Amino acid sequence: MKKKTKEQTLPKWFKGLLYTNGETVTNKFSGAEAYLTGTELSMYDFIMGTQFIMEMAPHTVTPAQINDFQKGLRWFQKNNINAYMALLD
Repeated sequence: MKKKTKEQTLPKWFKGLLYTNGETVTNKFSGAEAYLTGTELSMYDFIMGTQFIMEMAPHTVTPAQINDFQKGLRWFQKNNINAYMALLD
């Protein structure tokens, strides 16, 4: 019997780019790798882009952006905990 996999969808609040193809991503600090689906890669890029802005121009970050960043992290934890632990934790 073939196992059904849950189709991932991005939340309604997500306004970033939606990739159709996935790819392997490497954690620049640990070297850990994880394959991300196109949907996961879309959220990962959103998280990393927001983190970059928060670090480089913290005075420009709004409470709404911080909230979306946190929601993005929770989405990633729920949808691919192994990749989250390898890439974002």
